[in-house]
Amino acid sequence: MSSSRRVTPGPVPSAASRRTGAARRGAAALGLAVATTVTGLTVNSAPAGAAVPVGPVIQDGMAQPVFSSNKNDWIREEVWVETPVDSDGDGRNDRVHAEVTRLRETETAGLKSPVVYEVSPYYAGGNDVANHDVDHELNQAVRPGKGWLNRGGKLLDPAADERLSAAADDSGAGGADASLAASGPQPVISTSHESNWLPRGFAVVHAESLGSGQSDGCPTTGGRNETIGAKSVVDWLNGRAKAYDASGREVGATWSTGKVGMIGTSYNGTLPNAVASTGVEGLEAIVPISAISSWYDYYRANGAVVAAGGYQGEDTDVLAEYVYTRADRQVCRSVIEELAKAQDRVTGDYNAFWDERNYMNDVGKVHAAVLVAHGLNDWNVKTKQAAQWYEALKARGVPHKIYLHQGGHGGSPSVDVLNRWFTRYLWDYQNGVENDPRALVQREDKTLMQYAEWPDPAAANTELNLAPGAGGAAGVLTPDRTRKGKPVTETIVDDATQRAQTLADAATSPNRLAYKSEALPAAARLSGTPRVSLRMSFDQPAANVTALLVDYDQSGKAKIITRGWTDPQNRKSISQTEPVKPGTPYRLDFDLQPHDYIFPAGHRIGVVLLSSDYEYTIRPAPGARLHLDTTKSTVTLPIVGGAGALTPES
Repeated sequence: MSSSRRVTPGPVPSAASRRTGAARRGAAALGLAVATTVTGLTVNSAPAGAAVPVGPVIQDGMAQPVFSSNKNDWIREEVWVETPVDSDGDGRNDRVHAEVTRLRETETAGLKSPVVYEVSPYYAGGNDVANHDVDHELNQAVRPGKGWLNRGGKLLDPAADERLSAAADDSGAGGADASLAASGPQPVISTSHESNWLPRGFAVVHAESLGSGQSDGCPTTGGRNETIGAKSVVDWLNGRAKAYDASGREVGATWSTGKVGMIGTSYNGTLPNAVASTGVEGLEAIVPISAISSWYDYYRANGAVVAAGGYQGEDTDVLAEYVYTRADRQVCRSVIEELAKAQDRVTGDYNAFWDERNYMNDVGKVHAAVLVAHGLNDWNVKTKQAAQWYEALKARGVPHKIYLHQGGHGGSPSVDVLNRWFTRYLWDYQNGVENDPRALVQREDKTLMQYAEWPDPAAANTELNLAPGAGGAAGVLTPDRTRKGKPVTETIVDDATQRAQTLADAATSPNRLAYKSEALPAAARLSGTPRVSLRMSFDQPAANVTALLVDYDQSGKAKIITRGWTDPQNRKSISQTEPVKPGTPYRLDFDLQPHDYIFPAGHRIGVVLLSSDYEYTIRPAPGARLHLDTTKSTVTLPIVGGAGALTPES
């Protein structure tokens, strides 16, 4: 039997009272109901006849839905928050359009609410814009067509954009409620999160990122001004920035505790990373879902121009024009044109433009507790974005947790998992969430498993060698040492019209090299970042190089688990292009996207090498030849249990 008490924000249980069993903590981390007696809470007392301050009811370590769930009982107000930037150059500070939804008790009963906050460039939808043409030679500047930013590629259609739907559904509540928009004096930006968090005592704030909807300023696809714009709302909630209503009257956030938790999916999840990297006071927790930690890694990979999955030809200028939905359609044109120049689609090099959009640079400033959520099969925002962010937070002792699921783009943790996180860090209630297992990983059969940490600490880097096949058939991937000495060379003929899945499935092909392990004696789990080290030469001065990690079942059917790309001209640095001399062998070391995957017993682990990747890279004319020295090339996989997990017991 569990008990619950109404408390005011701030008081917490004693250390003794919060010692729950590891099993109970684990079950709660999975979103299971746990009956925990809450004792030792300090409850405000008041003289007879005086009103008792209202506070949350916390049970099983989670805020309970004891406040009204009737939207007609909530207060909804619209504000424009002033920022310290003028990104559209009109001589006035940009303002962020935001909407607050809060409980009536914040006006009538003295309730102070923490805030669940989501900011997005997507609330006003997207524009029909053209992507860049990707069917051209490497290192070639493509001449655009006629008209403003006519890039020659396929149209980006908002109706088919998974990012808009994923961003709207990150709380399971969808976007704006049409009935509210029709009945209230203010336009409704979104109603996501409200049904989950207002009944639990939180307020919810939605804001439109700079350059979108009714906000001022210009979109810059992760630029500093967007970070400052989103941060300014946190400042306003803590009394450090000003906001105004539609009449120009200044509006304060006196109802707020100042504690803010940001949440969102895709771009909406990226902005929490960006704001957290400023170290802003008052931002206590973030839940970045399918979020970017470095924009370079969204549109580039090791010097290669690489698309977000499903968005071939998109780049920062395309996305900025796409979300440029403010009423003034002229003022930001020069800003977006500058993005097109600075992003450099010719060399793919990392430069100052990308460095401004790399939140990893300021991860040391993050103090907000971070609950990372990501789909293991998200090829839009790839898993590196979550893995590198999480690893850096972990190394710096920032409170952290990760949720990895089997889906693609989007996918929030359960409300109970979120509730424990927000109750701990926004209501400041010591529920022990920081002592829970750090990793929740949904397995291939959809079972949700807990692990102490991610990647699994038991994973060991296991080096595998390559032995050539014959006649285009697959070679061997083995932990045994292969014969060294005289180079053994195999050749790939590039054909960008061939899709990676087709090449992985092919029994023989001149357009790929494949290497397979022996049939696994038992299931083997990969947890972390695979890596290849290749000795290659080229017959042309530029080429794509792609590596796939594949699961081959007993019938030989291939399932691509993860992949990676590189530009051999960036073999020394992603910041510097160095010419490739045809015929000269070079060392190429690069990572594949991080993953957590269990190869079933009887299956074979495969590595497939190709040149251009139809779905992701620039697609030059077929014919370039790449030569691999198998005696000086290896694959390293983070396998739980190490090499012994891949070989039969002797």
